[in-house]
This record gives sequence, C-alpha cells and structure tokens, in this order.
Amino acid sequence: MELRLEPVRTEDLPAIRDIFNYYIENSFAAYLEMPVPLEFFGTFLKMVEGYPFLAAKDSDGRLLGFGLLRPYNPMPAFSRTAEITYFVSPEFTRHGIGGMLLDRLLAKACEMGITSILASISSLNPPSLSFHESHGFEECGRFAGIGRKKGQGFDVVWMQKKV
Repeated sequence: MELRLEPVRTEDLPAIRDIFNYYIENSFAAYLEMPVPLEFFGTFLKMVEGYPFLAAKDSDGRLLGFGLLRPYNPMPAFSRTAEITYFVSPEFTRHGIGGMLLDRLLAKACEMGITSILASISSLNPPSLSFHESHGFEECGRFAGIGRKKGQGFDVVWMQKKV
C-alpha cells in the first residue's frame, strides 16, 4: 500500500474525528466515554501548535490514521519532552501505519530538540502496550486504578522512549 504522511489540514478533521470516535466507542485506547463533535479538534489544533500533527493517507487521499506530538508540560523545564498520540483506522491496523507515524514523529522530535517521548496508555489496551514496547518504549510509571470507562477500572501506564 502506498502511503504518504503530511501535515493535518482542516479538511482532514472529519475523518480524524471518525477514527477517534471509533476508539472512544469500541476500545480503551481513547479515554473519553462519549463521541466528540468536530469542534473538539479545534482543541487538538491548539494543543499541538508548533508540534507535528500528521495525517497518514493512501494514494487516493483517504485518511487512514493520524499522529501528533504535544507538549508534556508547558513549563520550560520540560521543553525537551513531548507526549505522543496516534490512532489508525481499525481496518488498517497491523499494516505498518502506526510504525510509520511513530518514525516520522520521532524524526520531527529530534529536529525540535526533544529528547524524551512519553505515551499514556490504558492497561486495558494490550495492543498499544505491545506496540510501544516493540518500538523501544519502556514502562516508566503506572498510576494504579485511576481510570474508569464502561464501568471498568484501569491503570494508566506511562511509557517512555529516549530519542
């Protein structure tokens, strides 16, 4: 499959919303319980200002996934640390799209002088935990039982990769 990664544009936001809402409704990958409206992604755009926000598209221009870096903390002491987020359309998981997004975001992080990437992952999301571990992330913290979704409690697992 031919795939290109490009900066997210406003016209990509409906497809991004649809992918994100799928994970809200069907998994523990997104912490929210209810689907979000398109306006929610205006917040994403503000959160990632100055950081990469990428769309993964096929040769027809169809959005198959997205990924972004954002500040871990707005204090200058943490300017070399970013948090990573990505979601891939469910029918295209396990096709290498997540890895491509991760690689490009890591390269962009290096260009920005970022030296540490953090990922916040639900303990009820084993595929994400495995994905990150297989790409060099290590568990660096766990907040036991602090999350609750669909009536189930979960830990928030923090994973870290030095770049």
